[in-house]
Amino acid sequence: MLWFLTCVAALLAGYFIYGAIVEKIFGINESRKTPAHTKADGVDYVRMSTPKVYLVQLLNIAGVGPIFGPIMGALYGPAAMLWIVVGCIFAGAVHDYFSGMLSIRNGGASVPTMTGRYLGNGAKHFMNIFAIVLLLLVGVVFVSAPAGMITNLINEQTSLTVSMTTMVVIIFAYYIIATIVPVDKIIGRFYPLFGALLIFMSVGLITAIAFSSEHQILGGFEPSDMFSNLNPKDMPLWPALFITIACGAISGFHATQSPLMARCIENETNGRFVFYGAMIGEGIIALIWCAIALSFFDSLEGLQAAVANGGPGNVVYSASFGLLGVFGGIIAFLGVVILPITSGDTAFRSSRLILAEYFNMEQKTMRNRLLMAVPLFIIGGVLTQVDFGIIWRYFGFANQTTAVMMLWTASAYLLRHNKFHWITTVPAAFMTSVCITFILNNGTLGFGQPMQLSTIIGVVAALAITAYVIKISKGKGDTEFADEEKPTGVTETV
Repeated sequence: MLWFLTCVAALLAGYFIYGAIVEKIFGINESRKTPAHTKADGVDYVRMSTPKVYLVQLLNIAGVGPIFGPIMGALYGPAAMLWIVVGCIFAGAVHDYFSGMLSIRNGGASVPTMTGRYLGNGAKHFMNIFAIVLLLLVGVVFVSAPAGMITNLINEQTSLTVSMTTMVVIIFAYYIIATIVPVDKIIGRFYPLFGALLIFMSVGLITAIAFSSEHQILGGFEPSDMFSNLNPKDMPLWPALFITIACGAISGFHATQSPLMARCIENETNGRFVFYGAMIGEGIIALIWCAIALSFFDSLEGLQAAVANGGPGNVVYSASFGLLGVFGGIIAFLGVVILPITSGDTAFRSSRLILAEYFNMEQKTMRNRLLMAVPLFIIGGVLTQVDFGIIWRYFGFANQTTAVMMLWTASAYLLRHNKFHWITTVPAAFMTSVCITFILNNGTLGFGQPMQLSTIIGVVAALAITAYVIKISKGKGDTEFADEEKPTGVTETV
């Protein structure tokens, strides 16, 4: 219990201390108009209150990643919680803050446009392809996962019988609507309520296990276990843990979502709470599910058996109903189901906006929104027929590679503006070595090379990229960025 509480306290301290440092280095300007003021269009650029934007941002970024990832990461033992804390404070929240604030400074631009601006056209074209692929994978994962969970809930808890295909069609139909209607009609109106449900669910589950007579939070582990790899199948912690636990520590998917709220935020002063703070909130959710996975089952072998019997979704189902009973279990389980649904629709929405930027097509008219959205849903529908396990593995690698590109983009921005760049360069270099090592070593997705060789290449490549970004960016000043929005008065909010 003490280890869990220490981790939560560290995340909160990270927000107030390191978050303030990051904000100061970036240099906010409360008199600068945000895109919600300068580009208001009633569809994607719509001013919303700060609490509402925060809750929408939290739901947008918190799909099944901060639940499924930490559950799978828990197979390594309590050490997984250490990565959630360190990764969230120094990498994930920094990544989310810059992806949101740079979007604000660039008129609500999507991540490929920002990458192109600060790293060049080659990087822009790479990110356009990679971001669309990632978002399609996210959309498919966040259709298949909730469809399977809802199907299981209905078939297990009621006398009704539904098929997985039926639920996929229903969720896809909702995604189409949510993707093309104005952001404040569904997302801005209902997602804050879902965000409150998410917080209630997470707090309810950890409270239930804390007062349970059958379970004790991390009760079966010794202090020395907190820094040990306890994987029952002897899986190496490096680099797989840093790919497995993505959304709870650092996730490139967030870079595609932050611009959605960058188009709705009222003032730059709200950026730390909305972007850095939402990632800290997701980190706490990840800690809760990691702790539940480590505590609800008798041992790591028990957790392994539960995962083998139905994946992380089975862990969610078993823990929710085991800790809260039927009624509470249904509420908690639905809270988990809401996460991927509220991220899946915004994944498709982000895809539409990225394509619209690429083809320079305005999105005020319904016809243009459909032209961008329909092909995406056709491709997504085809991908739902691919095995979920394969999609998830590719999603994990694509997710972290996108995070790497966003962090290098932020480093280039800081270097060009003569600001302290190491707050983004260090996590960018680390995650670069993780991704390269993983793809070289992994025999299923990558090249199956020996771990030692893969690691050496990964580290050398990360150092080389660091030197390259510093060389092309440092000392160029801000004259190339004269078209950034200049400080002006801020109009009243609504």
